[in-house]
Amino acid sequence: MSDFTEAVREARRERRAPKRPASLMQRREARWGYAFISPWLIGFVLFSMLPILASLVFSTLDFQLTAPEEAAFVGASNWERALSDPDTWTSLLVTLRFSVLFLPLSLIFALGLALLLNSAHLKATNLFRVLFYAPSMVPLVAGIIIWQQVLNPQTGWVNRLIGLTGVEATGTDGLRWFDNPVLVLFAFSFIGLWGVGGTMLVNLAGLQGIPTELYEAASLDGAGWWRRLRSITLPLLSPVMFFNLVIGAVGIMQYFVVPWVLFGDSGHPDGASRFLLIHFYQQAFAFGNMGYGAALAWFIFIVVATLTAVLFGTARFWVHYGSERP
Repeated sequence: MSDFTEAVREARRERRAPKRPASLMQRREARWGYAFISPWLIGFVLFSMLPILASLVFSTLDFQLTAPEEAAFVGASNWERALSDPDTWTSLLVTLRFSVLFLPLSLIFALGLALLLNSAHLKATNLFRVLFYAPSMVPLVAGIIIWQQVLNPQTGWVNRLIGLTGVEATGTDGLRWFDNPVLVLFAFSFIGLWGVGGTMLVNLAGLQGIPTELYEAASLDGAGWWRRLRSITLPLLSPVMFFNLVIGAVGIMQYFVVPWVLFGDSGHPDGASRFLLIHFYQQAFAFGNMGYGAALAWFIFIVVATLTAVLFGTARFWVHYGSERP
């Protein structure tokens, strides 16, 4: 503890000490560094920063794609419309409802696959790694078409398997995954779980970074599999789980391709597929109202930023970093 305290004090003294002027060699290295990153900086300014600033300007304009020359300044009217539009809050509610269902499922499923692949009792580990990761390499649109057939109410093998249990899953009164407002969210979840290979690999890398000595010591003390998982694996894997949680939450707030390929911007069935980004796309590109669409885009950004801030605020209660000291 004293060594750690002394190191902290030394770091503080170094920060307070006056900085020496950079030498000729350091300035030359800095110029070369800026030269090497300049292509990225130019690309970021031209293709990211300027469009972001332009969208902020557009959010204050009555700007129609069909008549750009008639753009007029309207101030905060687009923002007021976005906040008072019932469709905005309905689409946000649909997105949040799906995130509550899918995000825990995807994180648990990816962690379970990683634990299975990390098990010393699993044979042909490399084969299973390929099999579990391969679906994430399939183009998303092709995967959606595949799942349309898998969940077909008449011929899909999911309904046929459910029918073996005695439940009437096929036929006119069967389970219609893409026509039921509740079941369609589970259909979206199935499609999403099919492509958790990337998250699984991140978890697997985290698992393989946990020292095996900890498991050996716990086994000598009589700890079983569940005890080792709860006391060693999950705490030391919590930074990886937190990373997956943040990435997954941000991704769900931008959920677009699956409902768009299946239903377009219709919101079928009964508005259950009208996600936040679908609502934005419809207003900005289908209706051509770029000013209102820009305000919706910034609304989505604020929602994502708020959600991310909440996740980072709660991380200190459950995320454990091995380098932390009491």
